[in-house]
Parts: sequence; structure tokens; C-alpha cells
Amino acid sequence: MASDYNPYCQFTRVWIPDQDDVWKAAEITKDYKEGEPVLHLQLEDGTPLEYQVGPKSNALPFLRNPDILVGENDLTALSYLHEPAVLHNLRVRFLESNNIYTYCGIVLVAINPYEQLQIYGEEVITAYSGQNMGDMDPHIFAVAEEAYKQMARDEKNQSIIVSGESGAGKTVSAKYAMRYFATVGGSSSDANVEEKVLASNPIMEAIGNAKTTRNDNSSRFGKYIQIVFSRHYHIIGANMRTYLLEKSRVVFQAEEERNYHIFYQLCASATLPEFKELGLTSAEDFTYTSLGENIFIEGVNDAEDLKRTREAFTLLGIKESNQSGIFKILASILHLGNVEIISERDGESCHVGRNDVHLEHFCRLLGVELKQMDHWLCHRKLATASETYVKTMSCKQANNARDALAKHIYARLFDWIVEHINKALQTSSKQHSFIGVLDIYGFETFEVNSFEQFCINYANEKLQQQFNSHVFKLEQEEYMKEQIPWTLIDFYDNQPCIDLIEARLGILDLLDEECKVPKGTDQNWAQKLYKQHSGSAHFQKPRMSNTSFIIIHFADKVEYQCEGFLEKNRDTVYEEQINILKASQFQLVADLFQEKDDLPSSKSSKVNVRSLKTVPKVPNKEHRKTVGHQFRSSLHLLMDTLNATTPHYVRCIKPNDFKEAFSFDSRRAVQQLRACGVLETIRISAAGYPSRWTYPDFFSRYRVLMRKSDLSSADKKQVCKNLLETLIKEPDMFQFGKTKIFFRAGQVAYLEKLRTDKFRSACIKIQKTVRGWLQRIRYRKIRRAALELQRYGRGYLARRYAEFLRQNRAALICQKQYRMVRERRKFLRIRRAAMTIQAYTRGMFTRRIYWEFLLHHKAMIIQKHVRGWLQRKKFLRARNAAIVIQCGFRRMQAKRLLKQRKIEARSAQHLKKLNTGMENKIVQLTRKMDEQSKELKTQNEQLLTVNASLGSEVTKLQKELELVRNQQPDGGKVMSLQEEVEKLREELQEAHTQRKKMEEEHGSEKLSLTQRVEELERENSLLKTEKEEMNRRIQQQAKNSAEDLSSSSLETELDQERERYQNLLKEFSRLEMRYENLKEEVSLSKFHPGHRRTTSDQISLESDSNYPSVSTSEVGDTEDSIQLVDEMGVEKAAMDISLFMKLQKRVRELETERKRLQVNLDKMEEIAKRKGSEAKSPTSDVETADLAYNNLKRQELESENKKLKNDLNDLRKTISERASQDSSSNELQDSYNLLLSQLRAANEELDARKEEVLILRTQIVSNVQLQEQSERIESEVDGGLNNSKEPMDKEEALKAYHGLCESKNNLQDWCLLNEDGELGLAYQGLKQVARLLEAQLQTQTRQHRDELEALHTQIELLKDDIEKKQELLNYTSSLSPEAKVEYSVQQEITRLTNDNLDLKELVEKLEKNERKLKKQLRIYMKKVQELAAAQAAAQSGSSKGELTRQVTLQRKEKDFEGMLEYMKEDEVLLIKTLITDIRPSSVAATVPCLPAYILFMCIRHADYVNDDQKVESLLTSTINAIKKVLKRNNDDFEMMSFWLANSSRLLHCLKQYSGEEAFMTQNTPKQNEHCLKNFDLAEYRQVLSDLSIQIYQQLIKVAEGIIQPMIVSAMLESESIPSLAGVKPMGYRNRSSSMDTDADGPTTYTLQGLIRQLSQFNSIMRDQGLDPEIVGQVFRQLFHCINAVTLNNLLLRKDVCSWSAGMQLRYNTSQLEEWLRANNLFQSKASATLEPIIQAAQLLQVKKKTSQDAEAICSLCTALTVQQIVKILNLYTPLNEFEERVTVSFIRNIQSNLQERNDPPQLLMDTKHTFPVLFPYAPSALNLETMHIPASLGLDFLIRV
Repeated sequence: MASDYNPYCQFTRVWIPDQDDVWKAAEITKDYKEGEPVLHLQLEDGTPLEYQVGPKSNALPFLRNPDILVGENDLTALSYLHEPAVLHNLRVRFLESNNIYTYCGIVLVAINPYEQLQIYGEEVITAYSGQNMGDMDPHIFAVAEEAYKQMARDEKNQSIIVSGESGAGKTVSAKYAMRYFATVGGSSSDANVEEKVLASNPIMEAIGNAKTTRNDNSSRFGKYIQIVFSRHYHIIGANMRTYLLEKSRVVFQAEEERNYHIFYQLCASATLPEFKELGLTSAEDFTYTSLGENIFIEGVNDAEDLKRTREAFTLLGIKESNQSGIFKILASILHLGNVEIISERDGESCHVGRNDVHLEHFCRLLGVELKQMDHWLCHRKLATASETYVKTMSCKQANNARDALAKHIYARLFDWIVEHINKALQTSSKQHSFIGVLDIYGFETFEVNSFEQFCINYANEKLQQQFNSHVFKLEQEEYMKEQIPWTLIDFYDNQPCIDLIEARLGILDLLDEECKVPKGTDQNWAQKLYKQHSGSAHFQKPRMSNTSFIIIHFADKVEYQCEGFLEKNRDTVYEEQINILKASQFQLVADLFQEKDDLPSSKSSKVNVRSLKTVPKVPNKEHRKTVGHQFRSSLHLLMDTLNATTPHYVRCIKPNDFKEAFSFDSRRAVQQLRACGVLETIRISAAGYPSRWTYPDFFSRYRVLMRKSDLSSADKKQVCKNLLETLIKEPDMFQFGKTKIFFRAGQVAYLEKLRTDKFRSACIKIQKTVRGWLQRIRYRKIRRAALELQRYGRGYLARRYAEFLRQNRAALICQKQYRMVRERRKFLRIRRAAMTIQAYTRGMFTRRIYWEFLLHHKAMIIQKHVRGWLQRKKFLRARNAAIVIQCGFRRMQAKRLLKQRKIEARSAQHLKKLNTGMENKIVQLTRKMDEQSKELKTQNEQLLTVNASLGSEVTKLQKELELVRNQQPDGGKVMSLQEEVEKLREELQEAHTQRKKMEEEHGSEKLSLTQRVEELERENSLLKTEKEEMNRRIQQQAKNSAEDLSSSSLETELDQERERYQNLLKEFSRLEMRYENLKEEVSLSKFHPGHRRTTSDQISLESDSNYPSVSTSEVGDTEDSIQLVDEMGVEKAAMDISLFMKLQKRVRELETERKRLQVNLDKMEEIAKRKGSEAKSPTSDVETADLAYNNLKRQELESENKKLKNDLNDLRKTISERASQDSSSNELQDSYNLLLSQLRAANEELDARKEEVLILRTQIVSNVQLQEQSERIESEVDGGLNNSKEPMDKEEALKAYHGLCESKNNLQDWCLLNEDGELGLAYQGLKQVARLLEAQLQTQTRQHRDELEALHTQIELLKDDIEKKQELLNYTSSLSPEAKVEYSVQQEITRLTNDNLDLKELVEKLEKNERKLKKQLRIYMKKVQELAAAQAAAQSGSSKGELTRQVTLQRKEKDFEGMLEYMKEDEVLLIKTLITDIRPSSVAATVPCLPAYILFMCIRHADYVNDDQKVESLLTSTINAIKKVLKRNNDDFEMMSFWLANSSRLLHCLKQYSGEEAFMTQNTPKQNEHCLKNFDLAEYRQVLSDLSIQIYQQLIKVAEGIIQPMIVSAMLESESIPSLAGVKPMGYRNRSSSMDTDADGPTTYTLQGLIRQLSQFNSIMRDQGLDPEIVGQVFRQLFHCINAVTLNNLLLRKDVCSWSAGMQLRYNTSQLEEWLRANNLFQSKASATLEPIIQAAQLLQVKKKTSQDAEAICSLCTALTVQQIVKILNLYTPLNEFEERVTVSFIRNIQSNLQERNDPPQLLMDTKHTFPVLFPYAPSALNLETMHIPASLGLDFLIRV
């Protein structure tokens, strides 16, 4: 430093101590000379001050940093490093810039804003991801990114240590760090581990956080979360360790504090059904939750928080049963606190209140015995060497024991939850590395400090020691790396204080020893401390107390009260109470209190919940370790873990004690800065060389101090050394390293002063010259202005006189015209009034006539409807009576006919009639009958004996029937049925009454609504009139603007709709790509079209389901489906799913019908067997034979049904296999015919089998019913029972019985007659006839049922129509006459509009048909013309052969239609040659988009020959091939551009030659002749459009991926304007802190490199023939990306927010605009996307002082949001002394002016936003017939047509 330099000279600013603000700013008013006792100062408010200076009293005050260094991101960048500079920098950043994060070397200082800030969104995470720590503004995400990057680069575990006071924001900071890791290192699998890691936060906050006086969500425990990463650095798991839970909060809270959140959440949700059994009420009713006297937190909903907690439990895999158990245990703790313990009279014993409800709840919820818990709450057990005593406890002892039990239960539950969270987060994969986040309490000191504060401060002493050693180690490494000499830096070592606490015979050892003494007390322990440590420098005894001690910590002196230390260290809980809980009937409660040593050893997890126990187990029953010992062990384990990782430090600062947003209390801040070690970091840095500059930065900053010859030197390092040796004379003030220059404190400020002086002298010279030039210009301007004024003045006087003459003449004309207008208006007003009166009078008379006519008309309508209703009612009554009579008569006739047919069926005459051809046979039979008459007599005798036996059996059955009837009285059933009927009637009446009430309420509501509607109509009419008046006034002014606004609004709506569609398309393409990738990964076979078959197991399971029986309508559905296959064709039939569904349903229903019949048959067999055994008649053998036959028949049908089912399944397999194969059409046709034939045969067979099953079923059922009926009738006839209720059934039963008897008597005759089996054949014929009759009857009943259903539906429709008309009638009757007319007009208008729409649809259909017919007509006409021309050519060819040959050759060349013919087999080769294997370079010298033209010419030929399969196949193959090529080259911009151009060109060709008039306007006549003739490819145009959109989106993605690494370096960092950017001093976090400085570093890009890349994109797209409109849209999207990335980095970087950076940025954007103009892209809206960054650059350059400047900024920055404007103003940093900072008042003024803006809340721009792409129609002027196909493509198989 120069020898004459005196830092304490006039105008130097310093810091002096202050009682209120800690430090106060002042300015030296008089130069200070060494040895003077007084320093003359002036405070900022102008108050003079004489500051006493001396070696003993006060040292010289601290110097202030230059203004350009104030507000730095890194405190170590300050030139003067001391406490006031740090405090002032933090205050300025926090209050003026609202920046809550600041670096201090390796420490991130985070100040709690007590306000939600929008700086933690996904876009912010994206912005910080991949960035170096010094590149962006300080942020918790930057620290997390640094840890993540170092873990990946160094492959070493990392730790983030978050500490601070309660309420400083530790938990929130740790939460955001974990959120960053979860977002950046998301799990690679579907396990969603990152979601589980984040889900642990609400659980831990619920059970471990509480409201304190300092913080509403204070963590009352310490935790260390390890987030485990895989080798690919994806999150695969996590685990957590906890430290020192504040158990005392469970039973005690100070005023205005709360217990843990989970208790209040449960009480707030006590009304939920699942929590009813907990017996909870409001939190005010429980002792443990009401001690703080305030159970609510403002802005917190405890019930909603519990929902989130339960969701987190579920996400982490904790079962509902365990959750219920957790809530029961928590509720039991609340009930335990309300247990009332009553003292006895002697004071030495106590008891629990009788029938204590809370104790009952406690025991019920925990599943323990009430009596035992009641006893041991008031007693305890004392064990001696020989005996065990049960001793009573006083009321105070019992309350303490109860509270200790509650704390112990909660602590065990807390450990259990943490353990299960770790189980949910642990992973079976191999752990590669982890990042630990330590959220631990900071240094605490209160008025009363106890055991908890002692442990917390002990932990902070250990952490501070580790922090100090790490900081010193980093400083040492930095010096050694730069190869500069260094001396040992003296820093505060707190090892003596730690030894005082944890060493042998330290405070913790003495405490544990006193706890082992049976009668140890806190006073005895305090005396031992005084005796043992009185000589320690860190231990003091208070003067006024013998029960407290003082420890001098690194942060402050703390006095601890000894009371309660022993009790809290022992953490004593009586063993009897624990044993009761161990015996709980609930497994969860019993598991909580099982000691870990008692459990069987299991496989341990990677990281346990608790710390490792190194001390061996004590055999005594008092095996529990003290709390202090446990905490010391876990702390040692934590320190070992931290020492094995790379630490990153976050120090949270609480700005005030009142939780006020952005309020800064300097005293509290300094206290915390001292406690958290930030000032110690500053002191260590200041002791060495705190300021560090790289050689290039130093050269760039201080080049103004160099000579001109030095600037041209190539060795900048030597130039910097020469300059410093010249400027600073003391060599110890700086050191030269390998890459940096190191400065002592204050040297950078001295260099800044020299630089400022240099600039000031240069500015004075410039100002002198400029001011003289301005004065000369001003004089010339004034002289020229005076001459102009004279000339204009004279002219003005002459013009004024001429104006006066004109005005006089005009006044006369105006008077004349005015008088004429006034008289005419008067006349017109009178005439208009007369006409109005006439009009109203005529209208009144006309309305009267109309209303009279309307009333007559309505009366006639009512009469007509009433009379019609009466006649219909009369007709219906008569018709119903006739129907009843007809039914009765027909019933009588039917009964007679039935009896007659029954008699005839039994008589032989009937058989003779049926068998007229059997007379001869009957004669022969009569002969045989005579011969066998003797045998008949013997059989008659046997029959008599059998009848006698049957009579006896009938009497027995009759008696049994009487007994059964007596035992089962029907009267009770009838009474119960009558009661049910009466109940139903009562319910029906109630329903009718309710309906009436509802109708009345509906009527009243309808009246009120109609009144309200009338009022609204009146208001609406008034508003309409006002609106019309306003429209008339505004119409003329807003005519032009309205058109612009309407067009712009339509454009925006169209863009929004297009953007939505394209986003959906983008998502579809992404899912399609993902599907294809998955398909390739698992190597699936080719896709089989058609319905996917289910497995046989699934089909069998489905067939077991209960479906209704098969109906003939469903059989018809199957036949219809077969016919549908015929109509659809083979290829579509393979894909038709409905056909197979119907067939499957058909088979399934037949199967269910078969099973149901089988069950019925089994039942019938059982009944038949039972009856056969009871009635041993001669006919039993015949019946059993029939049943056996029927069973065999049924089994045969079942086997055939199974065969049919298997055949159907085989058919399905063949269909799916045939459809999937690429076989020829002939094979497919054969298989199709085979399929149809097999299906028809199967259908017919199924119908036949169904009929046979039905016949067998009816036959078996009828046989069994006849047997049962005959037995019942016999019993009734023999017993003489009379049932008067059923006379008709009785008669029929008697006749049936007599017929049965006759049949039994004639059974022998029947057997004789049926000897040859002919009668059996006749019987079979009768069965067939009966079957046909039954089928006819079923068809008739079905038809009748269908007709009834149709009539019912028609009646319902008519009813609905009548109800609607009735409603309309009621509505019109309630309207006023004017409203009726208006309503009728509206109805008529709606009817006419509907008719009009129908007619329009009809017209459109007719027009479409007309167009088709016209197109066909044109085709036929052309064919006719071609045929005529061919005939004429043939005729002329016979006369002129040679000439005709030449003419025909010319005609073929002339009439070439621009089509290419190819064979179907060559389609694969065409696609392969033209799409799959083609490269853009191979067709670069040909016509652009040549593949698209060739493909379209092939499509034209397929259309010309009317081959729809060829067209469809070619287009489908083309689209699929393009997709495959793009997938294979997904990162090749040239290939993307090539196929985007070809797909869009193919789309335009399909439009141009579609034949639609809209696309034919720009075609030539020849091109119009080439239009498609047969097919409308509009659907394929849409598919191609979607494909083009997908290619465009992929092209944008590739281009953005190429230019995105260039943007920040090119737009913000490269010096496009040389020597403009100034470099500011950098701190420890320089721009390469995260990278290896020895390497070359990242590649730097310039603006010219970015422009070259854009030019390359442009040339590629232009050369490949991409439409200029699409090229413009591509660059619009790319320029949006450039703008968004640049602006986002600008908003997150303080170092680029300066005037020079704004100038540089404006120059860069202007270069981009010039590039757009040079490439004819300025009209593509790409320049509009740069508007935000242009306005940001202008904002950095404009003046920012006055209110006019604020208004100008508000009008200028229309493309920036309010948050962005304010953020840029807060970040604005002057690089020179001549620039000024933006004041807080100016920023507030800006905010007030922009209040009316409705900007989105997000700060950063969306870099992923995509504009909707539009492909405008661009027809080609190229003639297809002149197209040349190069031979190099290898398309020789194409034939030109």
C-alpha cells in the first residue's frame, strides 16, 4: 500500500458501536492523525460526534465497505470483513432486496422471512439443476445441487447441516433440501421412493413439532435423514435418526405454547366415525393439551393436517390397524392426563377417584386391566435383598409417576413410528452413496435453562468444533493448492469446553454417578460440580445461588438451574406399570414396551433408528441407560458420520421475536450470528487473505490503472504482478498464487478507491468538453428559433384576420340553417306524436279483437278435448266389458274343448281316427286278444289285489295329510299377509300425501320463481335499453378498434384450442413412443389383430356365472352376427370384437341352461325314486326305464354340448391366427368360408340340442307332476275332503284321477296293443305334433308379448307427450296476454328452426350425393371419350400407318398423367427404398420433397385403378415407416427436418389434388385434371397432419437440446462489446467452485456461435424445402426458449443485473433481430418472443430515481410481470461508484403503480411452453407429369403412367 495512504481521512465512512442498533454508521469530518485522542464524526442524521480513541479505551472504528460491495451474495467478497459489515450486508439484502439467502464462505445464511415466497417451485428447481454454486443467487437449492454434484463427481457421501434457533426455519430449509433431492434424483423404478421420503415430513411434524412462543411449528427433536442413492444417483431409499425428543412437553407447556400437533389434530377430528371409540372431545377438556391456554394456531386447520398425516401413513405402508392402534395410544395419553388422583388424609397415600371415566378409557384403549392400573398408579414396589415391599405414594409422587408414564409411552410410540418409517424407506438394493440432512437445534439460552438446554448446547459445541476444523482445513487446502506461504491461523478451539462436559469426571459423568446414588439430589450434584470444576476456565459458580452453575460456551455464557437434572437424566418409570402395559391384549402396545435385548436377533437394517450401544449390558434390572449417556453415544455416532462425509452448512437466522414479515432486529441477529459460527468463519477468513481474484478478472477490473503498453502485453499474469508491486508497497498485503491473487482485508477497497479516482478525473474531462459543445449547440438553436418565431408570428396575424372574416360569414349561414332546422324539428315532433297516438289506438282495438278470438279458440279446444276424453272413456269402458265377456266365453269354450280332447285322447276311437290305415292290424290284434282273455282275467284278479293295497295306502296318506294340515295352519299366514297388505296400503297413502305436499311446495316455488322471473325480465328490459343507449354512444368511437379486438380474440381462442390439441397430440406421441420402447424391451411378438382371447380358465370361470336362460332372440343375434360377417368381409371380420362376444355369450348361456336343467333333473330323479319306493305299482318298472332313458339322453346332450363348445373355441383360435398372418387373399377367403359354414352348422346343432333338452325337461316334469297329482287326488277323494275355495281345480283333479285309474286298468291292454311298437311310433308322432303346437304357441305368445311391449311404450310416449302439452298449457295459461303471444311466437320459431335444420341436413346429403354422382359422371364421360378416341385412332391407323405411329408416341408423351404404377408385392421395397434407407444427402441435388411427390404419384395411380386396399396399405405403411425412421434418428436435426418437409408436402398434395373447390383455386387446369377420382382421403389428411405435428415437436426438442447449453454463455456472459462488462469482486463461491479448477472448465459459447448454429438450422430447413411459414414457427419457438432461459438466469443472478450487462444484453438481442431480418424471418413473430428480455435490458439501462422514471418503467415493461420487474430492481447492482442503487421507496412506488395488473404469481418463465403449430396450405406449382426420378434411388420397378 502507498506510504501516504491514510484510511481515516475526511469523508471516510466508519462503524461505531450503538446500544440499540449494535452498530451505527458515521462519516469522518476531519482527517485523523495517529496519536490523537478524538475522532471527529458525523452521524447519518447530521449529528456531530466526538469519538474517543485510545489504546486502552476504544480502538479505531471499523471502516465501511464501498457501496458497490454492499449487498453482495457472498460475505467473504467484502473488502472489510468484520461484524458490522456482515450485519449491514445481511440487513440490506433482507430488507431492501428481500433476499433471504446469503453465502458466507462455505456457509449459507438463511433468514426466516415469516412469509410464503414464490421461490421454491418446479421451475426454480429446474433453473438450479446442473448449475455451479456461484453461478446463481444464493439458495437452499444451490447448496443441495452442490452436494448432489459433489456426490456424483467425488463419489463421496455428503451432509447438509441445518442449524439455528427455534423459529429460524430449520425444518423448512431441510424440507426444501429433501424436496430438491426428490425432484432431481427421482427413483428410477415405480416404487416412488422420493414421494415416501417427502411423506415422512408431515408425520414427523405431527408427532415431533409443537407451537412455542418463538415458532408455531418448532421441531422439538433433532433428526438426521440419510437419502440413499444408487450407482446411477437415483433415490432408492432413506433412513432417519432422531435425537433428544422433548418428552417433558407431553405433560407440560408454558403459556401460549401447545403440546405436539398430533394431539390437537386428533381432538379436532374426534367427530369422525372411526374416532368415536377414542372418547375424545375438544382439546380444552384435556389437561395435557390445555396448559398453554391457547389450543389454536392462526391459519392452521388441525383436521386437515390429520388427513395429510393419515395419507402419509398410508403412503408409507403403515396398515390401517396399526394407524388405529397409534391413535388409540395417543388418545390414552390424553385420558391418562385427566385421571384424578385424590390424596388421603394422612398425606402419605392417595387413590384414584371412584369410577374415573378417563382411567376406564385409558385401560380400554390400551387393553390392560383396570384394577391393576388403578392399584399401581398409587403404589410402588420396593425391593431389598431379602424382601419386596409395596409402598403407597403421596399424591405428588403419584402425579409425577403418572406424568412419567405418559412421557414414556409417547417416547416409545415416537421411536416405533420412526422405526417403521425407516422400514418403509429402506431398500434392498445396494447402496452406492447417500446425502444426509441434519436438522438439529441451535444454541439456546433462556431465563431458566434446564437439562434440555444443556444437551442442546453440548451438541452445538461438538458441531461448532467440527465446523471450525472444517473451515480451517478448507483455508489450508486453498493456500496449499495455490502454492502460497501460509502461517497457522489462530481460531477458537472449544475442546476445553467439550472436555468439561464429556471427559472423565466431567459434568455428565458426575451426573450419572449421582443418579446411581439411592438418595442422590440435585444439590449434592451441584456441590460436586463446584468442588471438581471450580478451577476450569469454562466453568463458573453464580454468586447468588448454590443450585446452579455457569458454562462459558463458544457463543455465550449460560446459567443452568440444577433442579430436575437428576430426574430428567434418570427418566424413571416404575416397572410395575410397564409390566401391566407389556401384558396388554393389543399386540402393538405390548411390542412398544418389549426391550430390544429381549427380542430375538433379526437381520439389522443398513442404518438403525437409534445409535449403536457400545457399553455392555448391565446385569442389574435397572438396565436402562441414562438419558445423558444415550445422548452422548448418539452424538459421537453422529460426529463420526459427519466426519466421514463432506459437510455443507446452512445457518438459519431468526430476524425478530414477533414473527413479523421482513422485520430485522439487529441485536437478535448479531446474537445468532455469534452463536452459529458465522462470525467465526469471517474471523478465520479475515485472519488470512479473504479477498481473492483470478488473474483475468483482476486484469479486466483494474485495466484502467495500467499503462497502455501493459494492455498490449500477452502475459496478463505478469502485468497484474507489475501493477500490484507499483500500487501496493507492502509485499505482505498480497500474495500471488497459481491462478489467483490473494489480498489482505482492506486492499480491494484501496484498489477500488484508486479506480474510482481514475474514473472521476476522466469523467471531469469528458464533462468539460461535452458541456462546451452543448452550450454552442444551444446558442445556435436559440438564434434559429428566434428567426422562426418572427416569421411564424407575422403569418399568424395575417391568418387570424382572414379567419375572422370567414367566421362572420359562417355565423350568418349557421343562423339561417339553425332556424330552419328548429322549425322542421317542431313539425316532425308533432307529426310523430300524432302517428304514435294513432298506432297505439289501432293496436289496442286490434288486440281486443285478437284476445276475444283467442279466448273463443281456447274454449273450443278445451271442449274438443273434454268431449273426446268422455267418448274415449265410454268406449274404453264398453271395450273392457266386451273383452271380459269374450274372455269368459272363450275360457268356457276352451275348457269344453280341453275336456273333449282329453276324453278323445283316452278313447280308442281317437286312435282309430288317427290310424285309419291300421284296421287289418286291429283285426289281427282282436284275435290275439281273444286268445289271451284268460291271461287277462288272471291279471284282473292281481289288479284287484293291488287296488286293495293302494286303497289302504291312500287312507294312510289321507290321515297323514290331515295331520300335516292340522300342524301347519294357514290362518296365521293369511293374517300375516293381510297385515303386510295393510302396511303397504298405509305406506302408499303416506307416499300419496307426501306427493301432494311436494306438489303444493312445487306450485308455491313455481309461483315465486315466475314472479322472480318477471322482475328479472323487467330489470333485463331496463338494462337492455341502457345497453342500447351506451352502444349507440360507443359505436362510432369503437368501430375500428372493435374489429381489431374481435379478430385478435378469435385468433387467441383459435391458438389456445390449437395448443390444447397439439399438447394432447404430443402426449399421445410420447405414450406411443413409450409403448414402442416397452414393446422392444420385452421383445413381444407381432401384434395380433382382433379380439384378444382369454385363457381357458377364465372362460370356465365366466361360464359358471349365473346368466338367464337362452332365448330365441339371442339365437337370432348369432345369426345376425354371421350375416354381419358376410357383409363386412374377411379382414374386418377378424377385427370385429362384437361377433366373438355374441358367440361367447351364446355358449355361456347354453352352458348355464344345461346346468340348470341338470339340477332340475337331479331333483326330479330323487322325487321319482322316493315316490317309486313308496308306491310299488306295476308301472314303476316302466317309469324307471323312462327315467333311465332320459338320463342317458341328457348325458349324451351334455357331451355334445361340450364338443360344440370346444369346436367354437377352436374356431376362435383359427380366426385370430388367420387374421394375424400376412397370408394371401385366397387363403383368407377359404378360411372365411370354412368359418361361416362351421358357425352355421354349430348354430343349427345348438338350436336342435336346445329343443331336445326342453322337450326332455317338460316330459320329466310332467310325469312327476302327474304322479304327485294322482296321489294327492286319491287321498282327497278317499278322505272326502271338500275345498270350497277351488271348485274348478277339484273337478279337474277328479277327472284326472278317473282317467289315471282307467289307464291303469287298461295298462295290460295297452301292452298287448303295443306289441309290434306301432303304437309307440304313433305316440312319437303325437309328440312331434304337440311339440310343433307348443312351438307355435310360444311364437304367438312371444309376438303377443312384443306387441304388448310396443303398445306400452307407445302409451308411455303418448303420456309423456300429453304431460308436456299439459305443462305447456299450464305455463301458457299462467302467462300474461303479451307473454302468451311472445311465447307462441318463440315456439313457432323453434319449430321452424328445427324444420329448417332438418331440411338443411337433407339438402347437404343430397348435395353430397350429387357431388358423388357428378364425379362418377365425369369418370364415365372421360372413359367414353377415351374409348371414342381409341376407336378413332384405330380407324385412322388403317390408312396412315407411319404417321399414326408418330402421333400416338406424341400423344402418350403429352398425355402422361403424372402417376406411378407398382405391383402390390413391391410395396415393401418401395417403402424401404424411399423411406427407411434414404438419407437427406442422397436427394439433396433433386427436387425438394421428392419422396413425398413419388408417394403421392403412387397413391394417384391406386386411386385411378380404384384399388382401395392398395391406397390404404400404402398410406398406412408410409406413416408407420416414417415413425420408425424418426424413432431411430431421434436426435438428428437434419433427419427430423427432412421428414417434416416431406410429410407436410404429402399433406399439401393430398389437399391440392383432393378435388375440393377450396384447394383448387390456385391449381392450373392440368393440375385440376390430376385430382383424385374415387377416394376421399380426408381422414388420412388428419392422420398426416397429426404426424407432422409430432415431427415438429420432436424437431423443436432436438433443436432446443442443441442450443440450450449455449444460451446463458452467449447471451449473458460473452463480451460481444469488448471492454464493456465490469467485473466485481468475487467471494469464496466463485463461478468455478463446484468444478475442478485445474481442468479446462466448461466450454464457453459466444453470441456468434449461437447465431452460427441458428443459421445452420435455417439452411438445413431451407435446403430441404420446408415451408417458410413452418420455418418461421420453428424459430419462433427457439427464440422463445432463448428468451425464457436468458430471463430466468437473469432473475436468479445478481452479477448480471447491472447497467453494463443490460447494454451487453440489448446488443445481443439486437444482433438476433438483425439475423431475423437478414433471413426474412422478422415477420414470423419470433422477434415478439424476445420482448421480455429486451424490456429487461432496457429496465437495467433506464434511470431509476424519480416518480416520472417509475411511470416510464411501468409503461415500458409491459411484457414483464410485476414480480419480475421488482426482482430485477432488487438485483440491480452498480459496478462503479458512479452508479447508484435502486432505493426501496422507488421499488415501492413501482409496486403501487402496478397494483392493477393481474399477472400470474410465478416469477420464472416456463421454458417448456410450446406454441401451437399451424401448417398453412401451400400448393405446389410443380407439374407431376414433368417429375424426374433419379436412377440412383433404385426405383426401377415403378412404371410411369
